[in-house]
Amino acid sequence: MSYTHCVIGGGIVGLATATEIMRRDSAARVILVEKENGFAFHQTGHNSGVIHAGIYYAPGSLKAQLCREGETATKEFCTARRIPFETCGKLIVATDAVEMERMQALIGRARQNDISIEEISASRLRELEPNITGEGAILVHTTGIVDYRQICAAMADELCQNGARVVTGVAVTHIEESGRNVSVGLGNGERLTAERLVACAGLQSDRIARMGGLEPTHRIVPFRGEYFTLPPSRSAIVKHLIYPVPDPDLQFLGIHLTRMIDGRITIGPNAVLGFHREGYDKGSVNLPDVFSMASFGGFWRLILKHYRAALSEFGNSVSKQRYLDLCRKYCPGLTLADMGQPGAGIRAQAVMADGSLLQDFLFLNTDRQMHVCNAPSPAATSAIPIARKIVDRLDLASGASA
Repeated sequence: MSYTHCVIGGGIVGLATATEIMRRDSAARVILVEKENGFAFHQTGHNSGVIHAGIYYAPGSLKAQLCREGETATKEFCTARRIPFETCGKLIVATDAVEMERMQALIGRARQNDISIEEISASRLRELEPNITGEGAILVHTTGIVDYRQICAAMADELCQNGARVVTGVAVTHIEESGRNVSVGLGNGERLTAERLVACAGLQSDRIARMGGLEPTHRIVPFRGEYFTLPPSRSAIVKHLIYPVPDPDLQFLGIHLTRMIDGRITIGPNAVLGFHREGYDKGSVNLPDVFSMASFGGFWRLILKHYRAALSEFGNSVSKQRYLDLCRKYCPGLTLADMGQPGAGIRAQAVMADGSLLQDFLFLNTDRQMHVCNAPSPAATSAIPIARKIVDRLDLASGASA
């Protein structure tokens, strides 16, 4: 079979990219290949379901721009297709003088990013959220919640309705580029060709890039985000999303209370090193994934730089009490009995050879391939504008090779 475009990956970035290709060219012959038996099986389907506003990102940065655009685009997509979402707002709570100072820096950043916020006093915080305590807070009005799996299902349905071929339950086993096309081998024995290949492979993105003949200098290192679900009796404990003020020396946002669109409330996540890129059960180990990390010098440089934080996160993972104490800083009424059903998501973190955690987008290209090797958080919120950027790049590459 011959196609104009082959997209690898059935997470939200891959589906949005295939959708954007067909939106721009209704005559495009698109195939999307996903190794799992459905969509959003990994990062997309295991995330917190938050529609982010973009308060944390450097003013003028691509991440800030794409997040703002994505917040609007995601809500518009859901409205047009009657997918439930709620703009519940987020409170970023400061619990001491140090966090109050950091909060002021966030307020300045939010205003530079033109994000609708409100500075909240301790008394006003208590009025809004009687179960939350703090010295002050930022109310981010436009933050919302949604089930991104529903968005992916809608995108997949529309792709099929518009004539794309969507293949699930089949892995890509071979990629070979020639001057005129890219040959793709599938695990079911099928072989297809495409004029362009776009890989949005998330947790396997570095491996798919190598399969395509590229030589990435980074490595994907999995970080588990472990969380607990509150019992139904505590589902009204907060009305907003409740986040701590982030520590600028750490890469993750800290343990928070997240309302889910289905009515649940979760505590978490932490950020602990994983030993299985797709292992969601605690204690999961995959030897090839462990070898991939251990044989990469950048991994050991990362550990040396951040071993204190790594040990702290490991301690929080082992001890429920330590984990709970982080959340009790701003929600003192929580108890160990409230820490119900555990769960986990896994972030595909690109680690560079110098041990740094890549926080920006990373694309690797050949004449006919584009590999999205790092789509940093919040990629789910930003997926629709990310897809536009990807297809812009494809269009430029097509023009250059024409």
